[in-house]
Amino acid sequence: MSYSKKRYITYALITIITMIIPFIKINGNHLLLLSFDKLQFHFMGFAFNMNELYIMPFLLIFLFIGIFAMTAIFGRVWCGWACPQTIFRVIYRDLIETFVFGLRRLKNKQKDIDYSKTSNKFKKYLAISLWAILSLLASINFMWYFIPPEDFFIYIQNPKEHFFLYMFVISISVFLIYDIIFMKEDFCTYVCPYSRIQSVLYDDDTKQIVYNTKRGGNIYENGAKSIFDLKQWNANEECTTCEACVRICPTHIDIRKGLQVECINCLECSDACSTVMGKLGKASLIDWGSTNSVLKNRINNVFSKRNIVYIASLILCIILAGFFASKKEAFLVSVNKTTSIYKIKENSEVSNNYILTLHNTSKETYTLNVEVVDKENFRVKKFKPTKLKPKQRVKTVLILQTNKRLFLSEKKNIAIKTKIIAFAKENPKIKVQREVSFIYPRNDLIK
Repeated sequence: MSYSKKRYITYALITIITMIIPFIKINGNHLLLLSFDKLQFHFMGFAFNMNELYIMPFLLIFLFIGIFAMTAIFGRVWCGWACPQTIFRVIYRDLIETFVFGLRRLKNKQKDIDYSKTSNKFKKYLAISLWAILSLLASINFMWYFIPPEDFFIYIQNPKEHFFLYMFVISISVFLIYDIIFMKEDFCTYVCPYSRIQSVLYDDDTKQIVYNTKRGGNIYENGAKSIFDLKQWNANEECTTCEACVRICPTHIDIRKGLQVECINCLECSDACSTVMGKLGKASLIDWGSTNSVLKNRINNVFSKRNIVYIASLILCIILAGFFASKKEAFLVSVNKTTSIYKIKENSEVSNNYILTLHNTSKETYTLNVEVVDKENFRVKKFKPTKLKPKQRVKTVLILQTNKRLFLSEKKNIAIKTKIIAFAKENPKIKVQREVSFIYPRNDLIK
């Protein structure tokens, strides 16, 4: 099977998976969702509130290290096999323009379409219209990762209340139309930062598109093309100078010149060369391999020091993310002081008022109560056990009190750190501990 067919299958699978992920739920939570509306992040069936996003840094680190590791080991495999830009360009260029409307030939992607013909102009506008519809679907699918489908379809029924949602969808669609139809592969070359950093991550063991100069011969000398015709070769060079690899390249480069920033690792050139060389009973002169494996006949060292560090870093990120995910709290407690700093009553009684925000993030109904850890010096003077339904959030008052004369300072108020525990009466093992500041007045204020 050619690389092109393998890529088309990969694109189809990625598209299907991307479309269905927003609809997949585990235990009532989405597989992947970053909801700014509900201030939640769903990942692998776990729901994290914004003040629980301690898992996010490890996922972002994993993402960036993963990109670096993937590039260092496999080259720009992302660009050619999974990048949305590449997939969208293939859909528009190879499917819509080539197969649906016949505006271009599949084996010649560098030749411009002749729009002087009336029929081609009409087909062009039909192609743009069809892509506009697909762009709208793609932008809607993108929004599903931020607004779950069940909410999205409700929101779009009220355009006045969700004007910005419409604007986001339309803006993304317009960008995709401009990008895919007019900017084309120039986006990869001039806009995408990934193409600029790839060469820094490459070494002789990196898997990439390599033209085998040992078999085919050097087409370029000192960056300039020196071979234009088969007659210029000696007897040993195998390249037929047919230019099939050049004509089929979507980024308009000649891979025989060597590694170039425009190359997206699509392997179209390798398929073209395989077709030509196959008629001569020979293998393709363009391989997907490393400089060591293709030109130096060395075995790639997958477990190099660099790769081991990458792999160890990725494993560490997974372990840390899993560890912190396991520490997810069943309910959230936020403690804030009221405007009243403290109250002083007879018998040296000092009390502090707090506002507790309680949020039940679980799927069970719990009755939450509060106790103070330092029972020797403090006690809970007022708190009403609060029953919370799943996902419910309430605010309530907590008053802590001390009857002890502490004699802390003659000149100023002192903030004493103490801890409270909020726990579920139905299951005392479900509890959350928070540190609070108890403001104790200066000595002369207490009788």
